[in-house]
Amino acid sequence: MERKIIAILGLPGSGKTEVINYLQENYGWPKVYFGEPTFDEIKRRGLEINEKNEKLVREELRAQFGKLYYADEVIKKIEAIQSVENILVESLYMWDEYLKFREKFGNSFIAIAVYASPRVRHGRLLNRLERPLSESEAWARDKAQIEFHNQGGPIAMADHMIINESSREELHQKIDEIIKNLI
Repeated sequence: MERKIIAILGLPGSGKTEVINYLQENYGWPKVYFGEPTFDEIKRRGLEINEKNEKLVREELRAQFGKLYYADEVIKKIEAIQSVENILVESLYMWDEYLKFREKFGNSFIAIAVYASPRVRHGRLLNRLERPLSESEAWARDKAQIEFHNQGGPIAMADHMIINESSREELHQKIDEIIKNLI
């Protein structure tokens, strides 16, 4: 069976990380995370990990290396993983990144969008343990994701859509249904 590159898409707080963690635990697939280069650079600079520094470093890396820098780095990591059937991709955001993955991986690239309303997502972001965001920070992040990163395009073009506004169990059932049809 052909290896699948499965990108989990969605705005902050939609449930992307929950889906990724569930798939890793239940299917044993590795993940490649678009944010790794940002966190590596923040640590290299000795900065605190927070929304302000993440945004600063993301924008500087893209300005220095081009808007497809993150996609190129993630593709290198995917190509280095030889022994695995399927690979998860977390936090693909930009339309150009989506197009690059479609071109590179063709029908092996599967995009699954996780959607939750702003009210639900912002509540989750406020209460999350790692990198919580205030209401104003969450709105600013949404605005940047949609306007600067053109994140709406990949979500709109996803192969599958999951509405995540209830329980974890229901989310897990929905992702299992999709995965059963893929493998």
